[in-house]
Amino acid sequence: MPSRPYLVFADVDETLINCKSMFDFLRYQLTARHGATGTSEYDRLRAGFQQAADAGTPRETINRAYYAAYEGESAASIAEWGERWFSDREPGGLFIEETREALRAHREAGAELILVSGSFSACLDPIARSVGAGHLLCTRPLVEEGGYTGRIETPMIGANKATAVQQFLAARPQIDPQDCYAYGDHPSDLPMLDCVGHPVAVGEDPALRACLDARLEAHPGARRPDTLLEPQR
Repeated sequence: MPSRPYLVFADVDETLINCKSMFDFLRYQLTARHGATGTSEYDRLRAGFQQAADAGTPRETINRAYYAAYEGESAASIAEWGERWFSDREPGGLFIEETREALRAHREAGAELILVSGSFSACLDPIARSVGAGHLLCTRPLVEEGGYTGRIETPMIGANKATAVQQFLAARPQIDPQDCYAYGDHPSDLPMLDCVGHPVAVGEDPALRACLDARLEAHPGARRPDTLLEPQR
């Protein structure tokens, strides 16, 4: 690890935790609040999102559609449900332990942790607190008079993650990006991984590995990315 101060950027879903937080949380709170009716509503929404994905709808568009489902909800109430979700899910093995341990080691080495996710603070806040992350670069639902409008700012997906990371680094000129780390599990994380000197691939996504290998072939002098394998579950 670098002897100079450095930053660690980490994707969350299926990188730090073993599920997709947005959908896991949506099912949890709808079912807890509305019973079987809530579960049916979740199934309807999830099927719609999957149908859109199968049709080739951009992930940014699906991300916006997800947050539209919260229109009219109390932001404070959803945040409380986020705390309940984490409290119930964490003891059952929410985290990918290899990633959590790697982030703990970075923290002990003096690094600052930043979580980068298309999810939102309602379920990310307790995760960030648990691993000691000081910042969240995430999707931000718009709130008016205490309630979600159903609209969001910029979806924190793909290239938007890289832009947010670059802006974060630019505000800290004392940090050399080549000393920094980034963790991701999906090809959509590649723009973020390209922002730092130490990209870390979590899991064995064949498309992610192929992209990283192709970049090494094109740029033989590039640093070979580390690999952090997700444990079998």
